[in-house]
Amino acid sequence: MKYSTRSLAAVLAAGLTLFAPAPSLAANHREAPITSLDHKADITDFYMFRSYESGHTDKITMILCVDPLLEPANGPNYFPFDPEILYEIKIDNNNNAAEDIVFQFRFSTEQRLPNLFQVFAGAGAGINAPANSPAPVPPGTPIVPPQINSFTSPGLGQRQSYTVTMIKNGVATNITNGAPFYAVPANPGPRTIDYNALFNAGIYSAPNGIRVFAGTTDDAFWIDLGGAFDTLNTHKFPVLSNAEDASLINYAADTVSGYAVNTIAIEVPVSALTRTSTIEPATSAAATIGGWGTTSRPRLTVRRAPLSAQSSGGWSQVQRMGNPLINELIIGTGFKDRFSMDQPKNDAQFANFFLDPTLARVVNAAFGGAVPIPTPPRVDLLPLVTYAPPIAAAGTPAGPVADILRLNTGVTPTAPASASRLGLLGGDGAGFPNGRRLFDDVTDISLRAVAGVLAGAPFNNNGLNNRLGDGVNVNDAAYRTSFPYVANAPSGRDRRHIDPGEAGCTAGAGAACLP
Repeated sequence: MKYSTRSLAAVLAAGLTLFAPAPSLAANHREAPITSLDHKADITDFYMFRSYESGHTDKITMILCVDPLLEPANGPNYFPFDPEILYEIKIDNNNNAAEDIVFQFRFSTEQRLPNLFQVFAGAGAGINAPANSPAPVPPGTPIVPPQINSFTSPGLGQRQSYTVTMIKNGVATNITNGAPFYAVPANPGPRTIDYNALFNAGIYSAPNGIRVFAGTTDDAFWIDLGGAFDTLNTHKFPVLSNAEDASLINYAADTVSGYAVNTIAIEVPVSALTRTSTIEPATSAAATIGGWGTTSRPRLTVRRAPLSAQSSGGWSQVQRMGNPLINELIIGTGFKDRFSMDQPKNDAQFANFFLDPTLARVVNAAFGGAVPIPTPPRVDLLPLVTYAPPIAAAGTPAGPVADILRLNTGVTPTAPASASRLGLLGGDGAGFPNGRRLFDDVTDISLRAVAGVLAGAPFNNNGLNNRLGDGVNVNDAAYRTSFPYVANAPSGRDRRHIDPGEAGCTAGAGAACLP
């Protein structure tokens, strides 16, 4: 059977919202064989949205999260960024699914306490050797340094600095200007570190209205991941009541609760990203941009034990991510590595995976046909993988089929108090799939989209397709309302993972989690 370009594009669009035959619903956590073995290069999530912090609404925030499911108590070395990885955020502003602007992040690591058995140490004003200290260490000798409260604290044994380079029109500009930018470390616990002090110190202002942050933070994603891996046996699935759908509380346990992730965030003026160098109105064909993140490693690494490894050669891409869920849920396992390492502009080669979406048929069959689904190919999902309305303005060049996250930069941000977790489906034009904010519930949005709510009646108003969800509506930690928006990394000493059946399901409060 021969399909038109439009049909192939629509089918590929469905991939943004589907589950693989054995579903795994984390946004992009360990979704491919190559990243299940290379956690440091695994991109968990990519976010891009108009900043909603007061005084910064003329800017775009982009967040790249890597290294999934970090257990906060997992010392003694914790979770530094990998100096051997090139982390990049890429922007397409002329509709061809190729990067026009690139932000590159490189990290370097200092071991400042090489003789200590762990990388972080601190307590109060410091602890000295007691009166009965054995020789040759005399009493009063400093043993434990003071609590870590800055990047110069002596107890910060492992310290990472990083550079940020912007490449635009072929010109590379180091926006760190030679000053050290330090990554916020993991949070071993309140005795050792004043994590909040380092978090605030880790927000850097750069020239031309740019702000930057990097560090270990709360994992901003949330989902009933355990239930999803049990062949779509989520605790609340499939249908939320009207009251549950409207609530910002959880009815099932957030499997990602209590875990950390490594986060890179950058805020850039809108005018620096559009091809016209201005803030275009939402009706302009130049207003919509596309973004994605990548991780890359050197092509050649030589192990030289007992010496350190030595790398050389050009960069080879390990992972990429634009929209949430597409590689995780759609691409066949035997093709996931190829997808991860290829470029968005080549995504038409994967169209065969989306001609007849598996999840739609699973849902349709599992409920005896009570949840009707559209007939493929799925043209209703075309806007998710091309520049098309309702995200892009009418008349915008559609460009090639490509997994990139599209954002109409002319849409003004919605204040958090007025925002909908369901983004566009909830009537909030500033939310996913028009970009992606931290609090957009991409799992529920995606379930409903694959069930056909974008196709109109009867799929968008029957009380089933339009209320599909996993019962996890919010994150376990409150997000910030200012840059970089993410929550603090959980304390290693006091971390808590919320489990099914617990008394409090929403960050330890509210109703019990479903067993």
